[in-house]
Amino acid sequence: MLHPRLLPWEYGIRNLLRRPSRTALTLLALTLVVFLIFVVVAFIRGLEKSLAVSGDRNVVLVYAVSAEANIENSSIAARAPDLLAASLPTSSRLPEDYATKIEKIPGVKDVMPVQVWTNNCRASLDIIVFNGAPPQQLQRSRNLTLVSGGWSQFESQTDAAIVGQKIAQRRSLKVGDQFSIGDMNVRVAGVFSSVVPAEENLIYTSLKFLQYIRDLEAAGTVTQHEVHFDSSADPDEVAARIDEALKAGPVATTARRKGAFQISTLSDLVDLISFAHWLGYASVGMVLALVGTTTLMSVQDRIKEHAVLQTLGVRPTRVFRLVLGETILICIPGGLLGTGLALAILAWSGLAIGAEGVTIAFQASWQLALTAFGVTAAVGVAAGIIPAYQAVVTPIVTALREH
Repeated sequence: MLHPRLLPWEYGIRNLLRRPSRTALTLLALTLVVFLIFVVVAFIRGLEKSLAVSGDRNVVLVYAVSAEANIENSSIAARAPDLLAASLPTSSRLPEDYATKIEKIPGVKDVMPVQVWTNNCRASLDIIVFNGAPPQQLQRSRNLTLVSGGWSQFESQTDAAIVGQKIAQRRSLKVGDQFSIGDMNVRVAGVFSSVVPAEENLIYTSLKFLQYIRDLEAAGTVTQHEVHFDSSADPDEVAARIDEALKAGPVATTARRKGAFQISTLSDLVDLISFAHWLGYASVGMVLALVGTTTLMSVQDRIKEHAVLQTLGVRPTRVFRLVLGETILICIPGGLLGTGLALAILAWSGLAIGAEGVTIAFQASWQLALTAFGVTAAVGVAAGIIPAYQAVVTPIVTALREH
């Protein structure tokens, strides 16, 4: 029999240690569910941030119209079908000299030609996306910070590349290493971090390097033109002017805001957001049911003990708090373990989901960890209400006759 003057946390710990196997299994299940909740929410946050247009209000992307039709007639399809299957973002083939025409349009501040190559155009957890651009323009238009290496080597060497730190971590790359994937061979000139987490899953090379890669036949052409314009200009109006100015050219174009292109490209993954939300809610419900059921079983095992405590003068409200404290005690370590495990794995692996050359980084943060832990604690309180209420309302005489 437990002493009636025990504090709630002391009472809870002793009760949990009475059934070590059941407590351990409950803790394990709770850890895994909290881990699942954290990963799901990190994915949702990453996708939402990737689709946010707040950081791209002054950027318009220009692509070729009907790029798919251009690909079917491309000589690449006949000579290198395997490369083509892995290079769908490069299906857009625009003349590089379109940049000079776009620069003359009112409101345009800068135009950066970009060549894109990816090892997998489908949804993947280990997508490698190469972006080729003029090094000086890249340094000017991207908010990148080199954590190792230098810009000078990147600008001077044709096959040099700067690698996002997520890819560098995932592939164990450092400055001076040779990185190869398919026919792509680059030397790491630097590793960078970015204020945009998704960019840390990109590899930047010089534009000429990607244009002259074997079997790609992209000399004189680019995948897209990235147009930066004055903050006072209207992005939709600028996009319309670009299409109008280039409609008489050899390749028709479609210009839209960067965020709009990403929404279109990731339309299938966007549909997953609503499902992922429901998956998160279902996981929270699973925690509620798991902890509630475990605590209810424990209360039913000790129904006579609770009656004796009340007979000795312990008030019903105190019994209620004792049982409620037990559920919180099982949720706190489960929440900490699940959250810590998710943080460690996502930070170590640097996982990102990519599709059609656009990457989505899992947004794991300490703020999200605190939120997940707070939700777990709140669910622990909610899960303990019914078992605690049952321990209080069961008639003392009936409870003493048990067993």
